[in-house]
Amino acid sequence: MSTLIFLILSICFFAPFYLIFISIKKKRRDIEASKLPPGPKKLPIIGNLHQIGKLPHRSLQNLSKKYGDLMFLQLGSIPTLVVSSPDMAREIFKSHDLVFSGRPSLYAAKKLSYNYADITFAPYGEYWREIRRIVVLELMTVKRVKSFGNVRIQEVALMVENIARATNVPINLSEVAFSLANKVVCSVAFGTSHVDGTESDGNGFKIQELNNETQRLLAEFNVADYFPRMSWFNRFNGVDTRLDKTFQCLDKYLDQVIEEHLDLNRPKGENEDIIDVLLRTQKDSKLPFTLKNEHIKGVLVDIFEAGTDTSATTIIWTMAELLRNPKVKQKAQQEVRSQVAKGNNKTVEESDLPKLTFLKAVIKESWRLHPPAPLLVPRETAENCIIDNKYAIPAKTRVFFNAAAIQTDPKHWENPEKFWPERFLDNEIDFRGQHFEFLPFGAGRRGCPAINFAVPLVELALANLLFSFDWELPNGIYAEDLDMEEVVGITMDKKIPLFCTASSPVLLHV
Repeated sequence: MSTLIFLILSICFFAPFYLIFISIKKKRRDIEASKLPPGPKKLPIIGNLHQIGKLPHRSLQNLSKKYGDLMFLQLGSIPTLVVSSPDMAREIFKSHDLVFSGRPSLYAAKKLSYNYADITFAPYGEYWREIRRIVVLELMTVKRVKSFGNVRIQEVALMVENIARATNVPINLSEVAFSLANKVVCSVAFGTSHVDGTESDGNGFKIQELNNETQRLLAEFNVADYFPRMSWFNRFNGVDTRLDKTFQCLDKYLDQVIEEHLDLNRPKGENEDIIDVLLRTQKDSKLPFTLKNEHIKGVLVDIFEAGTDTSATTIIWTMAELLRNPKVKQKAQQEVRSQVAKGNNKTVEESDLPKLTFLKAVIKESWRLHPPAPLLVPRETAENCIIDNKYAIPAKTRVFFNAAAIQTDPKHWENPEKFWPERFLDNEIDFRGQHFEFLPFGAGRRGCPAINFAVPLVELALANLLFSFDWELPNGIYAEDLDMEEVVGITMDKKIPLFCTASSPVLLHV
């Protein structure tokens, strides 16, 4: 009895102190919350996940119109910041880039990137700096990209020949663009162009299917990305099974091409391919870490996935916009044909590309309205920081830069929803991360390092498509009826494949 009385008296004595402690803690949380950027009210457990639709960049853009250019959400258990204006992007990239250079730990990315051995998803630190330096200095310099010129020219010429054999019938231009990009990437990365979307990797996956499934796994909603303690759920919903199968196929395929490159009797090409460079670098004892085959495969996954989809989707969206805007298409076509005619050429060469100023503007406008990755690649804050002198952003906050919203901000763009390439003529706005109203490839330390690789292929392919053929939509489809619905993977693809008809191959000179 005395014990019970003592317990009751103790509770009575300590209860006021406990209530005061809880009150102070709640008040502190309220003060901290008041320093966060504005955002919509959240539900218990799921937070704001219910407000994210099938097209997250569109859902977040609509929310930002109500809550502001810097918006704070709770996605499951993950605190999330959404940046939706050029001004806020400039503030972060200019003053806080280092703090915002982290990457969140994403479930599928960890597996498919060989435990973050790639560039895209690797945590910010010594490994990432070194592997990025190797890729940029060895693979993405202007000189190195020019050395791949023959590959681009050859594959674009084959594309034109194949289209010429199928004139006046509807062509799946989406399939053509992905095949072209895949062949160029395979040739540059693996030293072979025999692999296209129709050939098998030997494990039951066709190469294009393997690419597509990898993209899906990286982009789909994954419960572990928003509720990390529920990662066990992926053992029962089929995600782990799909991940394991895809990874095994990808790993076996990459092992095979690496083994081929280690064969001393393998015929050497005119230029080193990417695997040659990475294997040569592997022997460099000056590196602060041992470059293992898993690191090489992680980099190859980056190049294989991003290199293919970024170029292909840009070609597809640009052609779709040209078909919807016949006057723009005619103007671009006239420029290409008149400039190339001056050189007495039957095809567009890479030396012709600097003269095609309007085509370059068309491509920029396509990137503006259809950024390859509309939310870029998510980042994560490394430590607490203050934004705009008033908002406290906690460490370990996931960050989305909504390029789709930034690039259609009416404060910075006249008629932002209109496809109007002329806006890029006679101005200095570029896509290399220095103009914060235009960020198709990101900016700062984590900006895309492969811009030099992607741009020449896109320009060469589009220039030759416009030079060699007249393009129309299939019978019964009018320009205003062309479906422009998006589907988001790691890159933003056109949901319905683009079918169109090529006619009257142009032979300007005999």
